[in-house]
Amino acid sequence: MDLAYLRAHPDHLPTLLKHQRIRETPVPGGDICLAARLTLDDGSSLFTKSWAGPGPRPPGFFETEAAGLRWLAAAGAVPVPEVVAALPELLALAWVEPGPPSELAAERFGRELAELHRAGADTFGAAWPGFIGRLPMPNEPTPPPWSSWFAQRRLVPYLRRSVDNGALGSAEVAAVEQVIDQLGEYGGEEPPARIHGDLWPGNLLWTPERVWLVDPAAHGGHRETDLATLALFGGAPYLPRIRAAYQEVWPLAAGWQARVPLHQLHLLLVHTALFGAGWRSAVAAAVDAVLRG
Repeated sequence: MDLAYLRAHPDHLPTLLKHQRIRETPVPGGDICLAARLTLDDGSSLFTKSWAGPGPRPPGFFETEAAGLRWLAAAGAVPVPEVVAALPELLALAWVEPGPPSELAAERFGRELAELHRAGADTFGAAWPGFIGRLPMPNEPTPPPWSSWFAQRRLVPYLRRSVDNGALGSAEVAAVEQVIDQLGEYGGEEPPARIHGDLWPGNLLWTPERVWLVDPAAHGGHRETDLATLALFGGAPYLPRIRAAYQEVWPLAAGWQARVPLHQLHLLLVHTALFGAGWRSAVAAAVDAVLRG
């Protein structure tokens, strides 16, 4: 069983796994997926993901991730793993051997990320349904301006979920609503960029020479969103080098530093929607930074 066969017959993979025709080794896969490394007869390896819950697998979950990976790969900028099989029950990608972060890889990534963003998108949103984590992400193709799209497609849905699950109190809700109401006043309007869409540091796969992108929520969005989320949860390794290299290729618009918490607000609201009130203070701090300017 080799890689060429699976490329030609991806739908055979579940049967081959069921009958133990491929060596399978569990690897870390996150909160909602079971992951494994498959070793094929030709010595090549695959990374596979299958649904672990909670709850039933949303229709199109893995096909959506595959569509995003292929769309990012089409830019020919930041590398992404090859999609070998995208089936309703699992996703199989070419294995990429990880390595420690390095300044060399960080600088190259900064330049390549700028080129990825500059590849652009036809509209905000995407031609496929979206997911972020296990939550749906509204991806209906939407024309500019960015501010109204970001408010209605990236903030409002997760604010509503965070209210429904009791994660945010009345003060935090009122502050987020104030940001939404005046979003167009913060500046930085740009045409749609080709973005990863969930670019927190854990979705960077480091190798000795390059950074690869994994687990995208890819769509047409604002390039500052990718850069802002790289700073969350402790920040990506060598983040100043990434930003400096990015700026050499495609300088950011004036005032981008002040807009970082605005762009981070989407992912923080996703966290209150998914995980509850433990993330309330992070949302409150981001909103306070936005409103204080």
